Amino acid sequence: MPSFPNEGDNHGTAPVTLSSQLPYQSTIKRKVRKKKKNGVITANIAGTKYEIVRIVIQEMGFVKTRDEDETANLIWSDCAVQQEKIAELRNYQRINHFPGMGEICRKDFLARNMTKMIKSQPQEYSFIPRTWIFPAEYTQFQNYVKELKKKRRQKTFIVKPANGAMGHGISLIRNGEKLQAQDHLIVQEYLDKPFLMEGYKFDLRVYILVTSCDPLKVFLYHDGLVRMGTEKYHPPSDSNLSQLYMHLTNYSVNKHNERFERDETEDKGSKRSIKWFTEFLETNNLDVSKFWSDISELVVKTLIVAEPHVLHAYRMCRPGQAPGSDSVCFEVLGFDILLDRKLKPWLLEINRAPSFGTDQKIDYDVKKGVLLNALKLLNIRTSDKRRNLAQQKAEAQKRLYGQGSVKKLLPGSSDWEKQRHTLERRKQELKERLAQVRKQISKEEHENRHMGNYRRIYPPDDKTLLEKYDSLLATAFQTFLAGRAASLQREMNNPLKRMKEEDILDLLEQCEIDDEKLMGKCTRQRGPKSPSNSSPTSSAGPMRRSVSCPRSISVLTMQSPGAEQRPLSAKASLQMQRASSVNRSHSLSRSPSSARFPQTATSESLLQQKTKEQELALTKETLVLINDLRLKFPGKTNEESELIIEDIMDNWKYHKTKVSSFWLVKLDSAKQRKVLDIVRTSVRAVLQHVWKAPDIENLYLYRLFNRVFNRLLWSHGQGLWNCFCNSGSSWETMFSKGSEAVTPEQLQCCQRIVQLCKHCLLVVYKHSSDSRGSPTGMSLHWDDTRYKFEYFPPKLYVLRIVLE
Repeated sequence: MPSFPNEGDNHGTAPVTLSSQLPYQSTIKRKVRKKKKNGVITANIAGTKYEIVRIVIQEMGFVKTRDEDETANLIWSDCAVQQEKIAELRNYQRINHFPGMGEICRKDFLARNMTKMIKSQPQEYSFIPRTWIFPAEYTQFQNYVKELKKKRRQKTFIVKPANGAMGHGISLIRNGEKLQAQDHLIVQEYLDKPFLMEGYKFDLRVYILVTSCDPLKVFLYHDGLVRMGTEKYHPPSDSNLSQLYMHLTNYSVNKHNERFERDETEDKGSKRSIKWFTEFLETNNLDVSKFWSDISELVVKTLIVAEPHVLHAYRMCRPGQAPGSDSVCFEVLGFDILLDRKLKPWLLEINRAPSFGTDQKIDYDVKKGVLLNALKLLNIRTSDKRRNLAQQKAEAQKRLYGQGSVKKLLPGSSDWEKQRHTLERRKQELKERLAQVRKQISKEEHENRHMGNYRRIYPPDDKTLLEKYDSLLATAFQTFLAGRAASLQREMNNPLKRMKEEDILDLLEQCEIDDEKLMGKCTRQRGPKSPSNSSPTSSAGPMRRSVSCPRSISVLTMQSPGAEQRPLSAKASLQMQRASSVNRSHSLSRSPSSARFPQTATSESLLQQKTKEQELALTKETLVLINDLRLKFPGKTNEESELIIEDIMDNWKYHKTKVSSFWLVKLDSAKQRKVLDIVRTSVRAVLQHVWKAPDIENLYLYRLFNRVFNRLLWSHGQGLWNCFCNSGSSWETMFSKGSEAVTPEQLQCCQRIVQLCKHCLLVVYKHSSDSRGSPTGMSLHWDDTRYKFEYFPPKLYVLRIVLE
């Protein structure tokens, strides 16, 4: 699978060490099952050093697997994981990190992305202190300092390492002119008027759970940690800038101070709970509801900034996965938030690997709740693996046999056929969207029952707030994905994305009515939504199913013998005859292919004319000629072309990620199909030469070949890639599990075709990497004799398969 550079993260290089036990939980005995059994949920927690994770895993009833087991239902890692690992996960697995989340979890990336959003939405993104990234923005910072000096104002700035953690390397300055243009620094305006508690400065550690980025789902945990300084706060001055115990609230800093209080009660000590803090606000008659509302908006707006990056990276890691599918990633984030004296929250930083250390009882109570509630929300089940594998098989068969797909419109089609084609495409789109909506409804029902102390903050229940977030999300996509990821842009602007189930059902019913009109049937009027007109015998026609009805559309067709018939083409008349012979089904399970034309009786006449012995002889002759097919590299001899392929395979470790990125990411579905069409056309010519058949589409062998080609293109090229990496389901399973018998000679022909397709991809990849211009600018054109590859600036090369 494609391998991408590991994202920068302030915890990405931390070594993983395993602590033996909790200070106050030493009596806990854990049973570790060494053997993985059927019917259990497995967890690989080799990548964590936190004992609380093991305790929660045990309490959930999960079974710990061996450290090297990569097939567990749950994989937990304290540090960011490579995108290649996410790409290799099966659909039933879950891992606790998203790709692309480093765009808001590194201080410099967060500052850069926030600056872009502030330019377009300054009112909405006023919750982060003004920030400069050194050395790129050193000049802008010095200009700002000079402006302050002209106004006779002096501000304090806090200087942080761009990729630092735990308070290391942080300092305060008041004279910005003396600051040098050092590399990898973040300079931020210091908030010198914080909200104080008992005279101490503090910040909040708020825990956020992101269960999906497609669509975005965010939950806020209604508890957390209040982390206090260990010296009474005084506004920054030249004399106290070095007193970090006063100005910094990091636990990793203040725990070294002798004044740090380790109290086991929640209302005392240097570390307290947010639950206690909300009670403190209520006691002092402060608006707790507004406090949580402001925190929620800050979190959602920040994750909206990350969403374009995360979704784009996730789609690259999981190519071919349908929108709305179960996410293999989730993430528990730690937001560090500071309150000013007006209780306005300010975002300090975000941790994608927050500490789950439990030095105190308050740590244990809060963090155990965060993890336990998060795993319950994920709804990991023992049947996930079996269900996902069955779904993968069903989708593969659906693609192979063209089920559920709308037949392509042929050139020269009549207006009537064009209208039918448009209508079928519309119905298919609505049905796919309806399935996604119903799946989300089912998920939300589970979430509502198992949220515990979490609360869903995106998507919100408030429609006005949702519209504002959607507007910000559209702005974020335009800002960060301008000029690229066009499919994501179109998807964001799709009006179906915001429709509810009832609206989609209305549109589907209208499509059914329009379909009846085109088919010449007696039209009916749409029934009212009130239950009073739900009788099937109502003169106004049947009512569409409501949400409470069985989840399908079921409307009665009314035949009218005197309905006016319009002149139809020959194909349309065949369709009309078939439609009039049986009652059309309007259920959601109805396949769009039900309106296809009946096959003629000549489809199998060719095979009936040949005996089994003749077919076997012709198949063997076909195999001989297919084995003699050679790939011609532009400007190279046959021997040189074979050496190029052998060289790639000999250095496969080097080429693997490049080939996978080229095939799965850079080439869209149309270009992938054209690459395989190079082999398909030559194989077709072989069949015509051997079988002497005017129409080879009727050959059983040709239909087998088509199934192979479709399988290789399955899931946006994932089928062919599985042939390289020996992962996932093999194309041969469609024959071994099918009911049709395949002879050894036919299977050998298919195996040779797969080998040719693999070699063809390697030649195209090598040719594109050696030639000038971007591989993504490649366009494929063909004529009767050869394929051509064009690059910009135009330079013509010829790539063809030669039949010796």
